[in-house]
Amino acid sequence: MSSIDEIRDARIKKLELLKSKSINPYPTSSSREISLKEAIENFNALENKKDTKWIGGRIMSIRGQGAIVFLTFNDGTGTFQGLLKKDVVGAEKFDFFNKVVDIGDFVEIQGIFFTTKRGEKTLEIKDWHMLSKSLRPLPEKWHGLVDVEERFRKRYLDILMNGEVKERLVLRSKIVSLVRKFYDDNGYIEVETPRLQMIAGGATAKPFITHHNALGVDFFLTIAQELYLKMLLVGGFTKVYEIGRKFRNEGIDATHNPEFTMLESQEVYGDAKTGRDFVEKLFKYLIKEIFSSYKMTVDTVKLDFEKPFEIIAFYDLIKKYTEIKNPVYADQKELTAYAKKMGAVITPNESKENILDFIYKKLCRPNLIQPTFIIDYPVAFNPFAKRREDDPSIIDRFQLVISGIELVNAFSELNDPIDQKERYLEQDKKGKKGEQEISPTDAAYLEAMEYGMPPNSGIGIGIDRLAMFLSGAKNIKEVILFPTLKPKDNK
Repeated sequence: MSSIDEIRDARIKKLELLKSKSINPYPTSSSREISLKEAIENFNALENKKDTKWIGGRIMSIRGQGAIVFLTFNDGTGTFQGLLKKDVVGAEKFDFFNKVVDIGDFVEIQGIFFTTKRGEKTLEIKDWHMLSKSLRPLPEKWHGLVDVEERFRKRYLDILMNGEVKERLVLRSKIVSLVRKFYDDNGYIEVETPRLQMIAGGATAKPFITHHNALGVDFFLTIAQELYLKMLLVGGFTKVYEIGRKFRNEGIDATHNPEFTMLESQEVYGDAKTGRDFVEKLFKYLIKEIFSSYKMTVDTVKLDFEKPFEIIAFYDLIKKYTEIKNPVYADQKELTAYAKKMGAVITPNESKENILDFIYKKLCRPNLIQPTFIIDYPVAFNPFAKRREDDPSIIDRFQLVISGIELVNAFSELNDPIDQKERYLEQDKKGKKGEQEISPTDAAYLEAMEYGMPPNSGIGIGIDRLAMFLSGAKNIKEVILFPTLKPKDNK
């Protein structure tokens, strides 16, 4: 029997002891009157009044010294100290406490507030009740969950034992609220689009497939909400956005999780230029709100958000950081040879844009530290972006990269149904050749476009990556409450 099993058995005996005394170890109601945060903030007044109050929380430590016991509580809003004295609560309650209470239990205590000789804010306990008997021991205070995978599997313990983890995830929530406020304040309305879709469209990614029994049809879990948002523009909406879960059947690494959160927005009569201006204002707003300054530091590197963001064209980026001097005219053979030299595994049917994308991610993106917009991508990079009027081989698209991380993807949205159909046909050809990450023809979306779609600007922001960047996390799992993991038993 493992030590965990032995501890669990011992705690179950304590559970039975509570029940034998007609004490419910999991009562429905609590007598708690104030949170620990409130107790800390109003301590001086509470101490002066000498009123008895009920507080409660999880016991994080127990330090016995003969006829007295010091307890540390955490109720999720703060931590506080309790003092249990045998001559105050009586021998029976004192001894029973020592028999049945363990670290990890939720207990409520009643007493008066005072300051110890060491200056510690404390509640002298007059009475106590069990609120929830724990059956498993918490990780050791100084070691916690050392196995990284175990941390993510048991996120509740990770949060409980590591204050930095909780702070990071609270920051993520604040980031989402700030982004939502910025959009709302700029006249956007938040909408909801389907998670179950007949066609996995709006992006080039491999989807997850599920089956609906009542309808007898397969659905795809959404990879993007873009097409539905643009249909709303056809219907007369002018500024819409959605923050929602997306699902892409792709690999897992430091910046990718199969289930993730994406913000996508559409604004009528906008283009890539107005989109860049909007995104720059959004990021300046976020940095100022979170750091109370337009400057922040990442890995000892100071980032400056006060000055205008840098702008560089995609092909110029390739020229600057690689040995490919004429990337516009580089053929498949030259790009393949160069990518293989960089360690890429290139399949015979690999598209030119995929090879270019690998080279960009390998050699160019890591060098973009200060806020930088990449603009003017080859047309094959996105089937929904509008062509540049002065150069139809280029799309009016931009990405925002900071500290080597892609945070925003946006463009002037294609609203020409004829051009869109031609782009779809190119995607379908790739699919027939075996490429899985495509956006197949969506006849319903094409039909909506034919009713007339206004020119518009589309923006996509990965919320998880944004939280990574702003919190300083190095892995996307650190900012997702429950990241996708392989089962332990591999079943």
